[in-house]
Order: sequence, then structure tokens, then C-alpha cells
Amino acid sequence: MASEGSVRSRVAVFAKAPVPGTVKTRLIPALGADGAASLQRTLVERALECAIAADIGPVELWCAPDARDRFFHDCRDRFGVRLASQVEGDLGTRMRCAFEAMLAEGGRALLMGSDIPAMTPAYVRAADAALADGRDAVIGPAEDGGYVLIGLSRLAPELFEGVEWGGPGVMQATRSRIERLGWRHLELPVLWDVDRLEDLFRPGVP
Repeated sequence: MASEGSVRSRVAVFAKAPVPGTVKTRLIPALGADGAASLQRTLVERALECAIAADIGPVELWCAPDARDRFFHDCRDRFGVRLASQVEGDLGTRMRCAFEAMLAEGGRALLMGSDIPAMTPAYVRAADAALADGRDAVIGPAEDGGYVLIGLSRLAPELFEGVEWGGPGVMQATRSRIERLGWRHLELPVLWDVDRLEDLFRPGVP
């Protein structure tokens, strides 16, 4: 992996602890609580492998509800990533705080979800290249109207305020805010995440 001193990017993977009954709840009817938790573990591990293989900078695992779960410690030991606890609050608050921490160290930062089997190292590198080329923001839209990745070279809190997280209008709301800020941004190809029963039959789902 590239050393921290030779790069300016930081990559955050957002993940929930794989506690049975609390993750991938819409998939429990098909997989059971333990099966859904096992899927969560596999997806997080794959996301970390993807972020590390992109080789654009240090990778951080941002943990919910905090970093105490044994699984997160195992990920730290196995992948050599830094652990950070997500703050309390809605998703927007948690993402804003993560970007504040990462951008405070300088350069640019990317934040990605942990349940996107179609995410590739090349996709992550393309996002970073957009920021390196001078864009203020880059977004990877999701099929459900949200986004799977967001990268920033500067922070504006309004990107994360007043958004109905989990709804179909997240991407459009974020796009409108970026346009109001007058920022240069790039949108990457649309990807999908594992959230519905039918997603279990899509290519790449473990």
C-alpha cells in the first residue's frame, strides 16, 4: 500500500457491527438473523479489501455504534486499518463528523458504504482522480436514490443537513446542494447495494 506520507487521500468505510437481529433486517426472512449478520461480516471484509486494493491512501473503518465489537478489532488486525467510532446522530451527522476528522488532516477524503458488491478498486480510484483533478466533490449514485460513495476536497455542513436519509431523494438533494454551493463535481456510474431480498440473487453477492 502507498504510504501515508506519499498520498493525500483518506478512505473511510462506514459499517455497522454484525450483531444478529440488528443488521440487514430486511434480509432476515430469507437468511435468518445469524445469516444476515454473517452476510454483513462478509460484505464489510470485501469493502475493506476493495478500499485497500485501490491503493490511494490510508483506509479507516468507521464503526457503528462504536469500535468495541470484536469483529472490528479482528478487521483492524487482519487488514491493518485504523478504527474510528461513528458519533451519535443521523447518517448525515455521522458522515459530516467523519469528513471533518479526515479533512482536518489535509488533502481529500472518500467515504464509502460497506454493502456494495459491485464496488471495485478502479471505481474508488476514479473517485479519487476526480478530486485530484480539482473537483470539489465526487459521488457514486445508488440505484435506490441514495449514494454508495462520496468524496470531498472541502466540507460544507449543508451537504448533510435536512436530508431524508434512507429515502429515494438523497442523491437529488445532495446534487442540489452541490449546485447551490457552485462546486465542481463528478458523478460516477450508478451502483447498487444489498438491501432487498431480490438483491441476494445479483452477481457478486456472497
